[in-house]
Amino acid sequence: MHTILGAPIEFFIFGATLLGVALAHRHSLAVALTGLAATVAYKSMSIGLAGLLMHLGHEWVTLANLMLLLVGFAILAHHFEASNLPHAIPRFLPNGWLGGLMLLALVFVLSAFLDNIAAAVIGGVVAQHVYRGRVGIGFLAAIVAAANAGGAGSVVGDTTTTMMWLDGVSPLSVAPAFLGSLAAFAIFGTAAAWAQHRYAPIERHESVELVIDWARAGIVAVVLLAIIGANLATNIYLPGLEEVVPVLGIAVWVAILAGLFARQPDWGIAPAAAKGGLFLVSLVAIASLMPVEQLPAASWRTTFGLGALSSVFDNIPLTALALEQDGYDWAMLAYAVGFGGSMIWFGSSAGVALTGIFPEGRSVLAWLRGGWHVPVAYVVGFFVMLALRGWRPELIG
Repeated sequence: MHTILGAPIEFFIFGATLLGVALAHRHSLAVALTGLAATVAYKSMSIGLAGLLMHLGHEWVTLANLMLLLVGFAILAHHFEASNLPHAIPRFLPNGWLGGLMLLALVFVLSAFLDNIAAAVIGGVVAQHVYRGRVGIGFLAAIVAAANAGGAGSVVGDTTTTMMWLDGVSPLSVAPAFLGSLAAFAIFGTAAAWAQHRYAPIERHESVELVIDWARAGIVAVVLLAIIGANLATNIYLPGLEEVVPVLGIAVWVAILAGLFARQPDWGIAPAAAKGGLFLVSLVAIASLMPVEQLPAASWRTTFGLGALSSVFDNIPLTALALEQDGYDWAMLAYAVGFGGSMIWFGSSAGVALTGIFPEGRSVLAWLRGGWHVPVAYVVGFFVMLALRGWRPELIG
């Protein structure tokens, strides 16, 4: 293994890629593809073409799932918006900052049952209508944080928790992650709702007579049910299938294509969504090629660090390594790697999907400035869990 200053060369390539994304967010896809090309070129020389192809053969399911889900949920967002349901929601939200808090709570709850990408996209579309397009970046960060926090305690709410379930971790062992998630929500939800209310308060549409397109609303419902059904059916009746077939992505697209009999989506949004998907897939592919075969000993300190690392490093390979190592407090790990990615917009697939709707969120500095409450909430939520439960490692191997 070739190193510079004791660190593998791959880490310097990855670090340069992340720095490039942060500094040139308007050209993030080009930067990510350049970083991927450089990493693939180096790895093909260090491990050989056969080794590289073997690695990609193992990772293609994850990458295909991400691509299919990100583009599919962009289509879903159009159906949801065109149904006129987002226009009706302001009538049911409280006045003032509590309306924003309730919207974030809705995203939190949805994510416990759906994929966090879907929850974030739905929350973003609703926010766009509730605030007439004036959504602060801090509130965007809070939507992503709510989606990731809500999925952290549910084995069907996030890819990482589903991985734990498939590897033998009980859903009851993951559920206490909601302790950290709720504590974090109290911080970022309140701060973001206040800030958004000052920036652009909720505007009601009570004088407008709305006609709901129930066919499009039905398509949205069918797609969401397809995600839940495919996830549960695979895990219960066909365990292992999700490792060789991108089940969730296929389920979403089968439901979308079935909906063509009722309504046509706006296919014009697909290219932009594909660019966002390709960006995330590139970063995940680079992360999977990093030489991180061994983690420090399992402890709450290591878990806290993994959560922080998840803001820039894909949490799927980190979770896989933790499962292989065994002996973690699985609820604490689920909270850390699930919520930690919210701190930077490209730290989670939910963030990438949401910035496809709100491109202004693709500035790392603006995200950190507006969403300062997310890293604060991460720390508070983590140590609330530690104080209430302590460190409860559990062997599954």
